[in-house]
Amino acid sequence: MMKSILRPLTASFVIALGALAAPASQAQELRIGYVNGDRVLRDAAPAKAALAKLEAEFGKRDKDLNDQVSRLKVSADKLEKEALTLTETERSRRQRELVEQDRDLQRKRREFQEDFAQRKNEETQGIVERANRVIKQIFEQEKYDLIVQDAVFASPRVDITDKVIKALNAGSNGK
Repeated sequence: MMKSILRPLTASFVIALGALAAPASQAQELRIGYVNGDRVLRDAAPAKAALAKLEAEFGKRDKDLNDQVSRLKVSADKLEKEALTLTETERSRRQRELVEQDRDLQRKRREFQEDFAQRKNEETQGIVERANRVIKQIFEQEKYDLIVQDAVFASPRVDITDKVIKALNAGSNGK
C-alpha cells in the first residue's frame, strides 16, 4: 500500500521539477560581475589623487619626525662616545634628556600615525562611495543580476574592474 501512495507522489514530483526547470532553461542567462576592490583603490585616478593629497598633507610632518630621529641618534652616539669623560651628574642629565626626547618623539610618531590613518580612511571612504555608485550604475545600465567584490576566485570573463576604474577615471576628470 505504501508503494502505491509513493509512486504517484514521486511521479508528480518529477513532473513538477520538469515544469520548473523548463522555464529556467528558457530564461535569460544569469549575468554576474566581479570587482577587485584593491585594484580600484590602487589604480583608479581618484585613488592616486588621494594618495598624492595625503603625501602633500603629511610629507613635511613625516620629514620633521625623521629629522628628529636622526638628531636623537646623533645625540645618543655622542653621549656614548663621551660617556667615559663626563661626570656622573652630566652623564645622568644627558641620559634623562635623551629619554625625554625619545618619549616626545614616540608620542609625536603615534599622533602622526593616528592622524594619517584617520585621513587615509576618510579619503578611502570617499573613493569607495564613488566606486559603489559607479558599480551600481554599471549594474543597472548593463542589467547585471549580481556584482560581487573581492571574491576568492573569479574568471576574467566576469571581471569588470577595468570598466569600474575607467568610469571612475572619467568621473574624476570633471572634479
